[in-house]
Amino acid sequence: MMNKGLEIIEAGWLFNAVEKQIKVVIHPESVIHSLVEYIDGSVLAQLGNPDMRTPIAFALGYPQRIEAGVNYLDLAAVGKLNFSEPDYARFPCLGLAREALRAGGSAPAVLNAANEAAVSAFLASRLRFDQIPALIEHALAKVAVAQLRDLEDVFSADRRARDCAETWLARNAAVAAPRSRRVSA
Repeated sequence: MMNKGLEIIEAGWLFNAVEKQIKVVIHPESVIHSLVEYIDGSVLAQLGNPDMRTPIAFALGYPQRIEAGVNYLDLAAVGKLNFSEPDYARFPCLGLAREALRAGGSAPAVLNAANEAAVSAFLASRLRFDQIPALIEHALAKVAVAQLRDLEDVFSADRRARDCAETWLARNAAVAAPRSRRVSA
């Protein structure tokens, strides 16, 4: 759920929203991609089939809309839309992202760099999947939050977080069992 955590930070930056204004809900059908609630209580939703070609086409064609190659949304076929609160114990990266947004400054860059280092280590079988949040939490605790004045400050925070992650990996990472590969006969 780190991707959702990064979207929390993105919403904070794009809409000048503070962390407590951003709510996450679990939506298994993945049809509603965003909701905006207005002060009058009305809510606007962006719905569509869960297919990354839609936002890519939007980005490529903006401000026009272009064909994305995605089937039209059939709400009758979807049937029901379900929502639940996220379980922060099950998805600790959501809480870490919220913490980084609250801290501000370079904390989101540290979170992102530590996450990228953790995922890279996982893919290289240097880190177990369940260790990813611990590495990110360590980087957030150890890399001092700094004010971001320019792009070099972002790159500096990124480097410090990646260095911190590598140090943590050298000391704490249990070697992950190699991921099995499917073999066809």
